[in-house]
Amino acid sequence: MPKESLTVTDNRTGKQYELPIENGTIRTTDLRQIKVSPEDFGLMGYDPAFMNTASCKSKVTFIDGDKGILRYRGYPIEQLAEQSNFLEVAYLIVQGELPSKEQLEDWKYQITHHTIVHENIKKFMDGFHYDAHPMGMFTSTMAALSTFYTDAKNIFDKESRQIQIYRLIAKVPTIAAFAYRHTMGLPYAYPDNDLSYAGNFLNMLFKMTEPKYVPDPALERALDVLFILHADHEQNCSANAMRSVGSSQVDPYSALAAASAALYGPLHGGANEAVLRMLREIGSKDKIPAFIKEVKEGKGEKKLMGFGHRVYKNYDPRAKIIKKLADDVFEVTGKNPLLDIALELERIALEDDYFVKRKLYPNVDFYSGLIYQALRFPVEMFPVLFAIGRTAGWVAQWEEMLLDTEQKIARPRQVYLGYASRDYVPIVRR
Repeated sequence: MPKESLTVTDNRTGKQYELPIENGTIRTTDLRQIKVSPEDFGLMGYDPAFMNTASCKSKVTFIDGDKGILRYRGYPIEQLAEQSNFLEVAYLIVQGELPSKEQLEDWKYQITHHTIVHENIKKFMDGFHYDAHPMGMFTSTMAALSTFYTDAKNIFDKESRQIQIYRLIAKVPTIAAFAYRHTMGLPYAYPDNDLSYAGNFLNMLFKMTEPKYVPDPALERALDVLFILHADHEQNCSANAMRSVGSSQVDPYSALAAASAALYGPLHGGANEAVLRMLREIGSKDKIPAFIKEVKEGKGEKKLMGFGHRVYKNYDPRAKIIKKLADDVFEVTGKNPLLDIALELERIALEDDYFVKRKLYPNVDFYSGLIYQALRFPVEMFPVLFAIGRTAGWVAQWEEMLLDTEQKIARPRQVYLGYASRDYVPIVRR
């Protein structure tokens, strides 16, 4: 039986060190013993952007990027998207197991009856300019919630934590819908407790003068599946922000605002908007070969958006599900004219050795934007929609971090390359 350890020889000193291997990792703090002198701080690992550094141990989400596998708590994303609904998946992600019938009913009741927000939240949102970005409004309002629920600071009280989780999952769609209505110059529409999670969101978005809003079942289901697909995705930028800020033991609303701000970025939550811009720029199927040629030659700033992923080196399993989902949506809304360009672009790219060798396959952003656009969402709303589903994952990651006895306040090391020491020079001599 091979020993679970790594033997390191420091060629500077000739000394050997044995580092334990656990779960395929070494602890980088074990490197500290490797020194050239007693005054030496010790060896550190240097890993910009955490390309090969695990910052935590987690039981929430598993990804095998080479095989195109995504599982929540061990359950394949394909099974959950086909057989489950978002609130059941949210329970699974947060609580760790699929709920019983009674547990699910109580979970639904608690979230449904926490969807109303304080009236002062409306006044707060009214303070934004008419053309404020919905994601900026959403992020700011989430941070403001911490001032409404002061009990949220009791993060080590299990009952208090559970109430905040109900509130967050429940109120996120309400705030998202209010941000949309504000940008459209429409009066806010209140939650309807008779509707499903996705149906109620559609109600708060699109209800006009009708006494009772009735969502289209196909669109309601499509939105629910999109929430499932976005619910968690391991230690991505926003999940890392949730954990990092949460490690200061701040309330979950403030931590979630930080996660939301991370999602705001075009490299994270805004990626599907970039896909739509690319498809519009191409304009028609006959122009795809020329576009592909420019991408490969690296001329200008042409990039193949929606292909490739930091983790997946295979077809993103979420993209396969969304591709099928698009047909159901377009039956109701009418076909998005950009779909034909997207399908042809995918076909050509997947037959081209240049992209195949680089393992550039369609990711979740390639088709999701087309569906959001068909549902009449402006592109500015795309990251907000992403945040609704991702809230379940964020709070699960946050609570897991809080209860992990190995976690401390996040505080990465640095490699200092500045001046060693120098004396202050008075301004008259500079």
